[in-house]
Formats: sequence, C-alpha cells, structure tokens
Amino acid sequence: MEKAILVNLAITRNDREEAEESMAELTGLAVSAGATVVEKVFQTRNSINPRYYIGEGKVEELANLLKKTGANLVIFDANLTPTQQRNLEEALGVKVVDRTQLILDIFAQRARTNEGKLQVELAQLTYLLPRLKGHGQALSRLGGGIGTRGPGEKKLEEDRRRITERITRIKKEIEALQKRRARQREGRRKSPVPTVSLVGYTSAGKSTLFNYLTRETRYTSPHLFATLDPTVRRVTFSDGLYFFLSDTVGFIRKLPVELISAFRATLEEIREADCLLHVIDITSTEALEQAAAVEGILEDLEISDLPVVRIFNKIDLLPEKEKAELLALNQESGSSSIYLSAVTGEGIESLKGRLRRLLFGNYETFKIRIPRTRAELAMSLARQAIIITRTETDEGWEYQIATERSRVVPYLPYLEKGEAR
Repeated sequence: MEKAILVNLAITRNDREEAEESMAELTGLAVSAGATVVEKVFQTRNSINPRYYIGEGKVEELANLLKKTGANLVIFDANLTPTQQRNLEEALGVKVVDRTQLILDIFAQRARTNEGKLQVELAQLTYLLPRLKGHGQALSRLGGGIGTRGPGEKKLEEDRRRITERITRIKKEIEALQKRRARQREGRRKSPVPTVSLVGYTSAGKSTLFNYLTRETRYTSPHLFATLDPTVRRVTFSDGLYFFLSDTVGFIRKLPVELISAFRATLEEIREADCLLHVIDITSTEALEQAAAVEGILEDLEISDLPVVRIFNKIDLLPEKEKAELLALNQESGSSSIYLSAVTGEGIESLKGRLRRLLFGNYETFKIRIPRTRAELAMSLARQAIIITRTETDEGWEYQIATERSRVVPYLPYLEKGEAR
C-alpha cells in the first residue's frame, strides 16, 4: 500500500475556508484508491507557481516531509499541467498524482463491464496523451497513480502514434455501443413503461436504494465510486404496475472533463428518463454543496428540465430526536422531498407513493378480451399498455392492462362489458 501526502493550495481566504472540506474529500478518494494518507499540507498564496504549482519553499518543505514520513506518493488537490507534474516528480523524487489522475485510477479499478473499461481507458489515454509532449519517455513514468489498471500497465511501450490510434479505435467501439444503447432507449421510449434514473453524489447510497427497490444484490461499498457500470431493472408495485429503474455513476465536484466526455454514452440514460431520483446523503456536513454539484453537472449535460424527486437518504444514522424533528418539519412545510433509509426501508413507501402518482397519474386500468382472429392486436398490446395479467382461453386472450386512455382507442371494441368507452 502506498503512503501518500496530500497537498492543497488556496488562492483566497474563501478558498482556504473550503480547503479543509476539499481535502477531506480528497482523503476519501485516496483511501478508495488504496493509499494510506500520512500527512496533509496546506498553502495559501496569491498566485499559482507556473513551475511547481506551489511555492518553491513549500516544495522543499514537502521534500523534507517525504523523508520524515517515508511517504512515496504526493497527491495534489488540483489539476496539474504536464510540466508542473514533471517538475515536481524531479524535485521530490517520488510519484506525483493530481486530482484528475486519482479519480481516473479509481475508475480503472472499479470498471467491470467491457463498456465501462473502454470508457475508462479512453479517459486515461486522453489525459495521458498531452503528457507525452516534449519528451520521449515511456509511459511507465506517466502511467497512472494508485493501483492503476488499463493503459498505465498495458501500454508501457506504446508511442504517441499508437496511443492516438488506440483512442480512435476505442471511440469507434464506444460509438457502436452508444448506437446499441440508443436503439434500446428508442424501444423503451415507444413503450408505455416509464423509466426512472438514480443520480447523486458518490457514496450517497444510490446503489443501496437501487437494491432495495429492485430486490437486487448489486455491489455496494462506503468507498467513493464503488459502482460505475449502469444497470437497469424493473420495479413492480403491489397492483402490478411497474417502471424501469437505472443506476448510474456517482458524481463528484470537479469531475474530470475526460470522464464526462468518455461516459457521455452512459449518461445518456439519464437524459432519456421520465423522472430523476436525486439521492442526497443527509449525514454529510456538505449535503447541500454536494446536491448543488450534482445539479450543476446535470445542467452541463442539459438534463436539468426533467422532473426531480429529492431523496434525503441515511436517516437511520441520525439521532432519533433530530430525525423526528426533520420529518415533522418536512411534513409541515409541505416539502416535496422524501426522507428515507435505503438500509432499513423507512420512508420507502412514501417514495413509492410519490412515484406511483408521478409516473402513473394519467393511467387507467382496463380489461380486454381479444379474439384469436385479431392476434395482431394481442401482439401490439405490450407497446400500448402495461400488461398486469394475461390469460389465454379457447377464444383468445384476456388482459388486465394499465395505460393512458388515448392508447386504448384501437382496443375499444374489445373492452370487457361495463368498461368505460
């Protein structure tokens, strides 16, 4: 395990006030990547040093601290230029990683599906390519930070030309996957079954909520970015109505632009949803700031116009008195937010009730009998309605369905006697 020193530079007093919070998040990232944090270094100065990012005196202090602690890695809470990273490594004699590279390393460790691995590799290579300018050294020196997988280990001998070719190939593969996803989304768009997407800051509890609602056993962890690959599953209500729920990658402040670009195909799932569930960790001291960061990314992705249900998760971790006061205040104010625990299930029924009204407020239930002579109508019914029950008889098929009244028009002659026409 690598021993790391974290470094933060503040330019203004406001930056200095935010530094502690930012460093706490960087600590979580470092631990998630597999490092042990042995020291944190802060500096406040009026401007960024173009050579080292931090001041030269602070570089000397950092070098002494490395000897004292035995640390073999320095992580900067910022994005370094290739020149700054190279100069720091030469001055300190250890590996230097910036915030973007650290996040890329975590993504490389977490990706499981072929699509996820491709997207991460594209982001890594896009990040590494400009760092090859000006020197012909192998990628072994630039090949990632903590526990890197992907191009850091696989492409040590590749030169700039081959890396560029690899980026082109990956983009084509991702484009093909994106087209396949687009076809799947188009199929869902034609269906009357709505889709809901979970969004939220990393470690807010999205995957835990996904598991509770879908009765899945998807991997969860307190570490940041524990799950990356998108998953879509069905959630069924007690009356037979159902919707598709998708879980996507967690967001974080200063999310690397390389990752947003590489994961755009995955994030398209969010844009196509009928509703977003924004999961917020109510136990975090930065809950509102994290929520604002997520909403900012949604705006950047042009996904800010969808209906959003704010979910404050982890109420089971609050003191009973504080929890009772929050729930009472939420009810009195008439807030649309939901307070729940994805672990214990408290508040889940309130969420389901909200979704039932939001997604199916215009739906009605009908009973239909379709004769065998109209088999084509039976085949098309699933594209027009949610089929709750289906029974085959000698004469044909009997259905109980739910849909909007406009969609049932072709089936009016076959509505069961007594149904509104």
